[in-house]
Amino acid sequence: MATDVVGSKHGSVGKRQGIEEHACCAGPGYASPLDAMAGPKETLIYVTCIYSGTGREKPDYLATVDVDPNSPTYSKVIHRLPGTHLEGDDKSGRIYVIDTQSNPKAPSLHKVVQPEDIVSKTGLAYPHTSHCLASGDIMISCLGDKDGNAKGNGFLLLDSEFNVKGRWEKPGHSPLFGYDFWYQPRHKTMISSSWGAPAAFKGGFNHQHVADGLYGRHLFVYSWPDGKLKQTLDLGNTGLLPLEIRFLHDPSKDIGFVGCALTSNIVRFFKNQDGSWSHEIAISVKPLKVQNWILPEMPGLITDFLISLDDRFLYFVNWLHGDVRQYNIEDPENPKLTGQVWVGGQIQKGSPILAEGEDGKTWQFDVPEIQGHKLRGGPQMIQLSLDGKRLYVTNSLFSAWDRQFYPQLVEEGSHMLQIDVDTEKGGLAINPKFFVDFGAEPDGPSLAHEMRYPGGDCTSDIWI
Repeated sequence: MATDVVGSKHGSVGKRQGIEEHACCAGPGYASPLDAMAGPKETLIYVTCIYSGTGREKPDYLATVDVDPNSPTYSKVIHRLPGTHLEGDDKSGRIYVIDTQSNPKAPSLHKVVQPEDIVSKTGLAYPHTSHCLASGDIMISCLGDKDGNAKGNGFLLLDSEFNVKGRWEKPGHSPLFGYDFWYQPRHKTMISSSWGAPAAFKGGFNHQHVADGLYGRHLFVYSWPDGKLKQTLDLGNTGLLPLEIRFLHDPSKDIGFVGCALTSNIVRFFKNQDGSWSHEIAISVKPLKVQNWILPEMPGLITDFLISLDDRFLYFVNWLHGDVRQYNIEDPENPKLTGQVWVGGQIQKGSPILAEGEDGKTWQFDVPEIQGHKLRGGPQMIQLSLDGKRLYVTNSLFSAWDRQFYPQLVEEGSHMLQIDVDTEKGGLAINPKFFVDFGAEPDGPSLAHEMRYPGGDCTSDIWI
């Protein structure tokens, strides 16, 4: 299992094997989220592609994909930047810093932060989410220690030259589990989420590990920027595996959301008048009663979500059910479903798995073919254009989990789709002209994961 983070010298790049990163370090510097929406249309997107865990002895790599419809190489991989190591060479946790400024179409390796350096100075391993700070430092959440114990998790600080500085949080203020985080400086608050112990999740999902307390269900509220844990929000049995977390982009707002994967709920969190924080379920995806699966009911498994830069729409994926959804959140307390499209999943027609209704009748979802390709796996990572009109989708979660739930994905590789978004009335539609087949890569089928633009995006940039 690879746990390498890909950093960026300019703009932002992506997530390697479920180990995420968010923007570093320059970017175009839009004054506000609404200014960013008026920025130039994207022409390139970077995609982290994984060989670790597939049985193919090749390094993971960063793919550059042409997303300019007027280009002769539209919907093609035009460059590949391999990592320096194969999985298993040493401890997990290598951080790649990529220069995307010198030549955006062919990014180059700027620096590698070695895991030995991180472990010796901080005890941290399994780096995940990174955000740039106003100080110029880079802050990265880490999911555990080098042995995969959640107890060793915390927040790594790199300086502006990508040297290890130490931990961000105060001694004794580390969370129970680590995963994603987002900060809202005007409210002097950072909130982090919790996946689970690396030793548990890196071998695949075992439901018993949830009962054993090896997975999280909490949000951790910190004072910003001084790193003191102020409050722990227990999301309970309806908030298991809270993964991606986002505040609204408007820096004056004290509202955000977190996607709870296993219980398939989007939870809204908000600030109370006394300065404490509370939470409630905002959107709930009901599990489906199924036949011929490992359990009698199948959760949607919300593995990624994002918010448009104008804070009007929230998008999320159900990796197991196979759909992508759009909700209007102009009233954050009452989200409204405005768009939904199926792009894979366990219950598509042709699968042995059947959904069963209350009347006992069985059914499956219609999933279209794109350019003659049957869609594999389920929607997993998403990235939205700055103007909010195009949503990009990949389908690999984590190689061990891919092999467990979608073995065909590991053998035949990932693909990448683009969904057209109606930002006026709401609605989603697959673009039939866009399809990137990572099953046809020169070194064999790879697993496509996180996506980033050269100059920042709605999952990277934080306004102060």
